[in-house]
Amino acid sequence: MLLGLPGVQVEAVEREADLLAVTVSTPWRLMGCPDCAVVAASRGRRMRRLHDVPHAGARVELLWRQRLWRCPDLGCPRGMFSEQVPSLVPARGSVTTRAIGWAIEQLRREHATISGLGRQLGIAWKTAWLAIRPELERLAADESRFAGVTSLGVDEHIWHHGDPRRKGPKELTGMVDLTRDENGRPHARLLDLVPGRSKKAYADWLTQRGEAFRAGIGVAALDPFGGYKSAIDDELADAVAVLDAFHVVKLGTQAVDEVRRRVQQDTTGHRGRKGDPLYGIQRLLRAGAENLTDKQLNRLAAAIEANDAHQEVYIAWRCAQDLRAAYRTRDTTHGRALAEQTLTTFHTCPIPEIARLGRTLRRWREAFLAYFTTGRANNGGTEAICECLPGWSGTGWSGWFRSR
Repeated sequence: MLLGLPGVQVEAVEREADLLAVTVSTPWRLMGCPDCAVVAASRGRRMRRLHDVPHAGARVELLWRQRLWRCPDLGCPRGMFSEQVPSLVPARGSVTTRAIGWAIEQLRREHATISGLGRQLGIAWKTAWLAIRPELERLAADESRFAGVTSLGVDEHIWHHGDPRRKGPKELTGMVDLTRDENGRPHARLLDLVPGRSKKAYADWLTQRGEAFRAGIGVAALDPFGGYKSAIDDELADAVAVLDAFHVVKLGTQAVDEVRRRVQQDTTGHRGRKGDPLYGIQRLLRAGAENLTDKQLNRLAAAIEANDAHQEVYIAWRCAQDLRAAYRTRDTTHGRALAEQTLTTFHTCPIPEIARLGRTLRRWREAFLAYFTTGRANNGGTEAICECLPGWSGTGWSGWFRSR
């Protein structure tokens, strides 16, 4: 027994500074020819060098004394054949099955690269990729990962910033399972990545999953992108679309920043500089009021009172805080009431940036308010996964993400 590998026994172990060499073999047994089933005659062994999971900072090599046989039937085309132990290493492979599984977990959880894994295993990039790729493709083709999904998130991911003609699609659409467990907690799980960032990319993926999958989706979370919303309306007619809370608050913060920059230009004729009142509070304007200290609040008040024109900035900031407060309330009924109040008032605000924000929220009214009727469903788990995905790694193939 070798570290959980049944039928594999250790014969010798040699340790060097950066290498652990383990000689292994399998017990003797009768072997029949794979073609004619005639009992084959042993032809000795040959040594195969396999690359295993690194241990304590050192590379691990398994020296496998692989058995050989010859079929005694002269009419059999098989001739010589060798011992195969799939639990140890794939046929004709040089990387152990265990090392392949370890490498996939490194790709999944630690954002490793193929080149980095190759260095740890002591092999070339191409050797590592040829060993890992078949297993990733097998996992990507496994449709069982789509079973039981009731809450679905979608987000875009920038795969690379190079020339698409050389590196392939630049933008990808990621689908994430946001289904909650028995305790009501979501455990985000990446389901798939497909090329493109459009209604067609998302709608085609939903169509490919089949009617049963689409019928099981009750909540579809998304960022404020009309293409994804149109795909949800067309393909997930029975699902409730939920606008992500983070992006709604972000829209409010962006509106405040736009007001600040406009007022800065109107009052000084230039962009913010050190010593300008509005420039000194730009970070304070992006924070929640409940997080500001008394000293910071005094700085904010002093900058606003420095010029009457700065009142626009303060009003915009208060509007953004009201929008944020709707999400912070513990009572979702009260939160929905605050959200409906913003829908009623923002679009009539004399400050153009806030009025534009109000019109945007009114266009997304149902998805905006759905947050308060779906147990605070949001796209946070999708953002966490898609933002943490690595960029271009030189493989030219993105399917390995699907195995997460």
